[in-house]
Amino acid sequence: MTSVPAGQTAKCPHVCVCDDTKLTVTCARKNLTHPIQMKLNLKRNNLGELPKSAFKHTPYLTHLNLCGCSIQSVREGAFQGLSLLVQLDLATILMSSTRNMPESFDGLSSLKQLYLNRNRIEEIHPGAFAALNSLNLLSLTHNQLVYLPNMAFHGMLNIQLLHLSHNSLNNLATEAFAGLLVFTHLNLDHNELQDFPTKTMTRLAELTHLDMSFNPMTYLVEESVSMPKLTHLSLHHMALQDLSEWALSLSPHISHLDLSYNQLPYIQALKMSSQLSSLNLTGNPIRCTCLLQGLKRWALSSGIKLYGACAWPLHLSDKPLQNVQQDLSCRPHDELMPDVIEKEGKKEDGVQEKVVPSQRKRTNAQKIVIHATCEDRGHTKVPAGFPGNTLLLDMQGNHFHYLPSNSFPSVPDMVSLHPVSCKIHEIEGGTFWGMKGLMYLYLSDNHLSSLDAKTFEGAHEIMYLHLEGNKLTRFPSSATLAHIPKLLKLHLERNLIAKLEPSGLLSPVPQLTGLYLNNNIIANIVPKALDPAPKLDVHLEAKALIEVPSDALGHAPLLSELLFSRNLIQWVFKSTRSLAGFGPGLLSLSLQENQLEELPDLSTLTGLQNLTLNKNPLMCDCKLLPFRVWLKNVSLRVEAVCGYPYELRGQPMMEAAIFKYCSGENAHSFNEASVTTKAPTPNKPMQTTTKTRPVLSEPNPKPAKTKLTAALKKNEPDELKPVRALKTTRPKKRKRGRLTRIKSSRIRALEFLI
Repeated sequence: MTSVPAGQTAKCPHVCVCDDTKLTVTCARKNLTHPIQMKLNLKRNNLGELPKSAFKHTPYLTHLNLCGCSIQSVREGAFQGLSLLVQLDLATILMSSTRNMPESFDGLSSLKQLYLNRNRIEEIHPGAFAALNSLNLLSLTHNQLVYLPNMAFHGMLNIQLLHLSHNSLNNLATEAFAGLLVFTHLNLDHNELQDFPTKTMTRLAELTHLDMSFNPMTYLVEESVSMPKLTHLSLHHMALQDLSEWALSLSPHISHLDLSYNQLPYIQALKMSSQLSSLNLTGNPIRCTCLLQGLKRWALSSGIKLYGACAWPLHLSDKPLQNVQQDLSCRPHDELMPDVIEKEGKKEDGVQEKVVPSQRKRTNAQKIVIHATCEDRGHTKVPAGFPGNTLLLDMQGNHFHYLPSNSFPSVPDMVSLHPVSCKIHEIEGGTFWGMKGLMYLYLSDNHLSSLDAKTFEGAHEIMYLHLEGNKLTRFPSSATLAHIPKLLKLHLERNLIAKLEPSGLLSPVPQLTGLYLNNNIIANIVPKALDPAPKLDVHLEAKALIEVPSDALGHAPLLSELLFSRNLIQWVFKSTRSLAGFGPGLLSLSLQENQLEELPDLSTLTGLQNLTLNKNPLMCDCKLLPFRVWLKNVSLRVEAVCGYPYELRGQPMMEAAIFKYCSGENAHSFNEASVTTKAPTPNKPMQTTTKTRPVLSEPNPKPAKTKLTAALKKNEPDELKPVRALKTTRPKKRKRGRLTRIKSSRIRALEFLI
């Protein structure tokens, strides 16, 4: 029996007995020679919790899909009895921990495939999957993993495929994959590994396929890859500028090597076995001169198919490498970069060079890869004399205070620069002038309060910019960002930014995919501030927002998750059309711990799978009816509690009796006819951890008795009957600043209804 489309009735297997009342299928003692395949698809429901033995009535399941079911808790023994289950999909259920997994997965003795994609898992506890000793595929893509500890996958004796793509991994323990005896396929692409994890990978004696693409590695030293059975290695879209000819010498069976879209100007014949059949160099700035002769001879003699094209000289530009003739010549000085000819070994006190040999035998035209460091040396100015071929420079923990223009004149090919925690107060325009290869710039945890319009002038290749932990009061200006048009990720967490303005401030960086603004004091985002942003993912947690910035984010249709928790948001813009720009891709909207009193109909968010509203003082009156109707018709479990009026405080919104006195017509008319041009006067905020100035309030006026309150008093259940008449207005308040008072729109609403 397989899964059945909606509207069709499944047939009971002819040898089995099906009970439609108990929803059970019994096939005991029927002389079956192979198990019947039964699939249950519960995708995009709102289960909330999986209790113990949750599937005891479906013991013959082989495939179970719980993707997007908003499961906050999986109890011990939840899958007991599913001994035939071979595939389990738990993607996008908002799981955040693997601590209780052994108990939760007890009983899944036949499970072969487990999908935990798109959750919030930050760490893997050793032995978390030990109960799944039959598993051969585990997918943990799109989580928040940073580190893999020793024995992370202990007990997974039959695992063959492990997908760890799209995480934030920057460190792998040496024994992270210990005990994986038949492990053949590993995906580590789209992480933050800056060096090839040689010690960790050497343990993977059976691995045949490895994907390390989209990691910020700058070079591979000799014997980096030591994996005796590896056949397919993907290293595309990285930051490789140099590759030792001996880098793959201990991996004799590689047949497919993908080095596309790196920064390799040339590559020598690799010292490895002749089993290599294809070498992909597409998208590299290959210089087709005499330095390419060794590669061409090696490829021709070994029957290797070369992919890619020449980038220089001009008369060979775009010519396929496979078609370039072997008799390439070099004109004087064409191949020699200034930093190669420059005298090496020049050092200043306090600067340590980590020289990484690129080849065992070098010519004058071949470079040495250098990782230089002067961490925690107490320098008050940037040292001079770094070798011109330095690729990575660590400068953390010095006392520069001020960076003058042209501070790094001798390192044009540097890829990654780290002046972190250097007490920098000011960066002069043109500081990074001439750093044509710079892609990663870490200015985190300094004392910057502003950025000059020409700060990044001359460093046009920057793609990852870290400015978190400074004292910036304004978002970087368009003039500042105009110098780094290739920017992909911008980190501005833990600053003092109060406003995002003007409109279109991201227009100079159209390729930006990640904007991190957590823990600022943003109280205002002007309309279209983040336009155009077709690929933008925005992180806006823990700030001082007072409304959902739908105008600012209306052109970000690829957003899948919006986090607005722990703000002071008091309202969501009343027009439902204002949310349509988020698109059907928005899966999760987090608004907990705000000051929300009203919400519109959210039917435009057709893909929404998770909505959090807890700790908001909702005003349970007719104005909330469209939202309540929408919520009743979707399969979302939402904790929404009344904060006002006082008599309903603490009662679940879905159970409040007041809504049965609101007609759909009246509520609709209210929403369309009573929209004000300003945010409504806020109620007294619920107690939060955010410090605000005290707000003075006037005495509460005695409410007028209306037909609505009289009807409620007459008909409400005993447990809801108030001591006084139901209040339909809130205390008047003096608003902070110069904002004038606005007459309560709720009073006008009641007048309209009556």
